[in-house]
Amino acid sequence: MSAVRVLVVDDSLTMRNLISAALRQDPDIEVVGAAADPIEARAAIKALNPDVLTLDVEMPNMNGLEFLEKIMRLRPMPVVMVSTLTAAGTDVTLAALEIGAVDAVAKPAVARADAFGELIVKVKAAARSRVRARGDTPAAADAPRGYVVDPSHVLAIGASTGGVEALVTVLSGFPADCPATVITQHMPASFTASFAARLDRLCAPTVSEAREGDLLKPGHIYLAPGGVAHLELSSGPSPRCRLVATDPVNGHRPSVDVMFESVARLKRPMTGVILTGMGKDGARGLMAMRQAGARTLGQDEATCVVYGMPRAAYELGAVERQLPLHRLSPAILDLCAAPAARTPV
Repeated sequence: MSAVRVLVVDDSLTMRNLISAALRQDPDIEVVGAAADPIEARAAIKALNPDVLTLDVEMPNMNGLEFLEKIMRLRPMPVVMVSTLTAAGTDVTLAALEIGAVDAVAKPAVARADAFGELIVKVKAAARSRVRARGDTPAAADAPRGYVVDPSHVLAIGASTGGVEALVTVLSGFPADCPATVITQHMPASFTASFAARLDRLCAPTVSEAREGDLLKPGHIYLAPGGVAHLELSSGPSPRCRLVATDPVNGHRPSVDVMFESVARLKRPMTGVILTGMGKDGARGLMAMRQAGARTLGQDEATCVVYGMPRAAYELGAVERQLPLHRLSPAILDLCAAPAARTPV
């Protein structure tokens, strides 16, 4: 397998050198060039034909978001955003992930090459990702006609790489009275509060970052906080969110497996959905849900940015049915509807 060819784009010479040095530590990555702004980057892309771009958010002449929009419209390619941890930085980075950036890493508070360890993994994953031109993904289909939520139903969704765009697509198709929903999306701790707020603005249901003791209610979506704890649901007649600060599982905290396994223990109707992502987190937990009587869906290979987690779950037998991204919303809602409102099989 040939080395992954990377172009580093950042207006800071120090940051370009740090990112390049970090990436060169891996023999499977070749840094083919660097650019200080989108104008230089555009010329370098044409001349060097890189496999992956690392892209700063704030740059002269054109910011990273505008440049990314042009890339995804005119020459789609895998992009990993390199962002500050400020509130403005996370909002712009989330917007970039919606546009089609594969992933994001945070700039370190102190400039050190060893602070970019996760960038190597994300760049190599990006090189294997499937990137589509902006606008190629159909909008989510509308909710089934006559939809009425089953108030006892619990929906659990897991996602990782590519999940921001996928979750926006799926949740945009939900009505205000959606099923009580818990989500684990692999994401840095500094991003999840901003992501929950962004989803709340974009979607009809109420979306919030999950808090310890939150009572699960229809019309509400609870997003696992990044980095600090696993999101679980307590058993009993009125499930509540629990934030459990135990060790990472499958290399992740929060872990999709931990969330799914807690849902599997509930004595109520449930649906599990696994979306795009690298690795296998969620496969075992989704299998536990299916064995406990849950209905389960997976995003299909053609519409995944990275067909890793859905593949692992499907090959394990945990996924009952695979669907393209734009068809997942109505399928999920149909499974979570009150029995009298479901589409006949």
